[in-house]
Amino acid sequence: MTSRFLFTDVMGCDFVSMQMRSPPRIVVEGILSNFCGVHRMCSTFYPTKNHLLCSLGFRSSFSTAALITTKEPNWGFDSRRNPEKVRHWHESKEAQSCRLQVPTDRGTERSGLESVNEKNRLKCYSKMLRDCAAGMRLNEGKMIHGCIIRSGSEPDLHLWVSLINFYAKCGNLDFSRNVFELMSMKDVVSWTALISGFVAQGHGIESIELFCQMRREDVRPNEFTLATVLKGCSVSLDLNFGKQIHAEAVKIGVLSDAYIGSSLIDLYSKSGEMEYADGVFCMMPEKNNIVWNALLNGYAQVGNGKAVLRLFNEMEDPEMRLSNYTLSIVLKGIASFCAFTAGQGVHSIAIKVGGETDDFVRCSLVNMYSKCGVANYALKVFKMMENPDIVTWSSIICALDQEGLKEEAAKLFHRMMRSGMRPNEFTLSTLVSAATDLGDLRYGQSVHACAHKFGLEFDHLVSNALIAMYMKLGSIYDGYRIFNKMTNWDVISWNALLSAFHDDETSDRGTRIFQQMLTDGFTPNMYTFISILRSCSSLANIEFGKQVHSHIIKNKFVRDGYVGTALIDMYAKCGCMEDVEAIFSRLDEKDVFAWTVIISGYSQTNQGEKAARLFNLMRREGVIPNEFTLASSLRGCSAIASLENGRQLHSLAIKAGQSTDMFVSSALIDMYAKCGYIDDAEALFNGMQPNDTVLWNTIICGYSQHGEGDKALKAFRQMINEGFLPDGVTFLGILSACSHMGLVEEGNKHFYSMSESYGITPSIEHYACLVDVLGRAGKFDEIERLIENMELTPNALIWENVLGACKVHGNVELGERAAEKLFQIDPETDSNYILLSNIYASKGRWNDVSKVRKSMSSKGIKKEPGCSWVEIDAQIHVFLSQDSSHPRLLDIHRKMEELRETVSEVGYIPNTKYVPHNVTEKEKRENLFNHSERLALGFALISKVNGGRIRIFKNLRICGDCHEFIKCVSSTVDQEIVVRDASRFHHFRNGICSCKDYW
Repeated sequence: MTSRFLFTDVMGCDFVSMQMRSPPRIVVEGILSNFCGVHRMCSTFYPTKNHLLCSLGFRSSFSTAALITTKEPNWGFDSRRNPEKVRHWHESKEAQSCRLQVPTDRGTERSGLESVNEKNRLKCYSKMLRDCAAGMRLNEGKMIHGCIIRSGSEPDLHLWVSLINFYAKCGNLDFSRNVFELMSMKDVVSWTALISGFVAQGHGIESIELFCQMRREDVRPNEFTLATVLKGCSVSLDLNFGKQIHAEAVKIGVLSDAYIGSSLIDLYSKSGEMEYADGVFCMMPEKNNIVWNALLNGYAQVGNGKAVLRLFNEMEDPEMRLSNYTLSIVLKGIASFCAFTAGQGVHSIAIKVGGETDDFVRCSLVNMYSKCGVANYALKVFKMMENPDIVTWSSIICALDQEGLKEEAAKLFHRMMRSGMRPNEFTLSTLVSAATDLGDLRYGQSVHACAHKFGLEFDHLVSNALIAMYMKLGSIYDGYRIFNKMTNWDVISWNALLSAFHDDETSDRGTRIFQQMLTDGFTPNMYTFISILRSCSSLANIEFGKQVHSHIIKNKFVRDGYVGTALIDMYAKCGCMEDVEAIFSRLDEKDVFAWTVIISGYSQTNQGEKAARLFNLMRREGVIPNEFTLASSLRGCSAIASLENGRQLHSLAIKAGQSTDMFVSSALIDMYAKCGYIDDAEALFNGMQPNDTVLWNTIICGYSQHGEGDKALKAFRQMINEGFLPDGVTFLGILSACSHMGLVEEGNKHFYSMSESYGITPSIEHYACLVDVLGRAGKFDEIERLIENMELTPNALIWENVLGACKVHGNVELGERAAEKLFQIDPETDSNYILLSNIYASKGRWNDVSKVRKSMSSKGIKKEPGCSWVEIDAQIHVFLSQDSSHPRLLDIHRKMEELRETVSEVGYIPNTKYVPHNVTEKEKRENLFNHSERLALGFALISKVNGGRIRIFKNLRICGDCHEFIKCVSSTVDQEIVVRDASRFHHFRNGICSCKDYW
């Protein structure tokens, strides 16, 4: 009788040096490979000339055919399932194994007593190998294997299987396969043992190949074989082959076996075929805990927590239902849909049955509470765990991070490191994210060092988090360095790189990165498009934005709510509101963010009426506004001075508990100030605790617009005393206040203190404000010196202020120079021509006036007509100069005649120099009495405006004669008259204006 046995690789190293006193009498086959780096063919015992060298690598190429139950199955294996993986596995075996066959004759038959002793010895070996496998003691098991060889014992089938199991469970699949190949009789148990070993090590494809080979050798599988192969299909996600095994189980009548049923359920679940999994479950005649847990776990894996709860409630066996493993699965299912109340119920069950003391259940509880957003509950459970694993540590740290408890997450990580636990990529990426949100670059760098220490710096998850951190915290060089060192980028890496380029200064780099990403063949995802659209918004680059829009359409993201919202924002900031409306109308779901963006777009483009209409439509559709929606709507009211709408929004903010929000508060103060109610704005400001610069800026600018420069400067000093640092907007308000009050020295002081005291570089707007300060005071020499010494190139805003000052003071020479500059920079703006024309008209140079007007006509430039409007009973009434269209025009004219007589008595005399037309004095006086602001005033007076305050708004600056006329009217009526023109507010009361005639 001849038998074959194994002796390979490391085992050879262990036993070659042993002293073999006498050769065994049985036939021994040894395998030696790579001994001391050299491929050898030798025997520990008696070598003969019959050396047989053969490779144990897989040589066959098979094809997997679909199993048709009416025909014989084709048990071929298709190496194309994963050719790279299979080829790599084969090549790694080709050079490793060889075997040496040494035939030897057995001498005499053993006696009965020797046979009994031999069986006992083999049983002892099998038990010892099982113990070694359970303890993963590979070297000890190899020594036992060597003892078996030395003893000369001929292994029985049980010992063969024990050896296969031992090597497989210790992770040495080469040895396990070699032992299997040496068996002369391979039964279903040995095949199943080998297949199980490959499955346990995650080699699903190879386990399927072994099963196909077994079937070709006509070995009939049993229920354990089929269950094992089904697990291999689950590992490799080979649904088609799994269905063939399902058919085989039906054919041989073992489908009712619990192990096969649970394996099928697991396969279908992992493949997302829950309908099939449910069908298998329903057909099982007996549903034990294995089957129940398999289906529960399947639904938990696909995130169907409701189905998990339904199944859990259907379980009748209390012992099965309340096992720790079942409770853990149920908690995982609950975590998938954040059912906090249900999770608490399962937690209470675990406490009642004593399951809460199990660390596996505790880990599931930590995960469930973390996913439900209740980090404090998760932390309580976590603190009860004696030895939490890295998964639990990562879950609780992530939970704290997501709840905004960044510092607590960092402290817990420090505690984890002190405990000796090694962090994984999930822990470190969470800590990097926390450092990003904290804005703590140094802490982020320390986490980076930790990642480097543990060899995780270039893990994809960690690298991407580090890139995003460095980019968002302004360390762009470090972000680029990590990106360039990565061996394999993915779309998340590109998104992290793009995240730094959303501001005005760097957005152009974002567009270049996006182009490079497309060139390298990466397909953008939702986050990519949102990021690049933000860059386009900052740049107001409509052309590039349209190209991105075409990619969005191509990639079928055009109806996505988040991408659609970013598109709306981009088009709105570029002023393309028609495109905004088209995109908004096509969105499948319009959430509060989409509504907020379009409302904000209309507010920013001075279309407050449409913003108000959309806000009302949003509420009718049941969408609840958030603080940003309210702030955007309030800005729309500010733009059109719609006090009634603003008050309604204020009421809504109070009811929603959002009136104290900083965004809403600043928008409310701005709304009341721009609607002419600076006293309400002041009361609102005084009633809160201003805790940011924006609120201070809002009230300072409000005071400035209303001519209350003293209060603006006082608020500025108070702001500094309370520790708030001013920014560029603060100084715009302060310089404007100085301009309206004629405080030249004060304006100069604040202008130069920007850079000297606060490190703020003056912008072109700040220079324009200073020019206005000097111009109103007639300091033309200082204006010219300032323009000559400016570090910035003067733009239209600078020269417009110069031209306006020349008009006030009649400086023709400098006015002509300023107008010439404006005609070069901005030749289409009508106001520049009108101002120059008015300068000439004030000096009686009518020929020059005619030349300017002819120039306008030849260029197709039309003067914007002066108009004023007044709100009466929540309706806006608009008046043009010389208007004859209003239905109550006769009543208005009668009131104006009455006022003419009244104001004449208090000393009013029409100043016809404000009529820039070469007509008679009588026509000039008639022209003045038909100015739009006077018509609006007459209508307000005959309408008996409630509230004791008349508010009139004008698109241009109020003329000097109208200013004097309204001042005289205010002395004859018991009402405050507020006029907002293009530059400021005028409050008329008792014959005095808040501007003190300096405007």
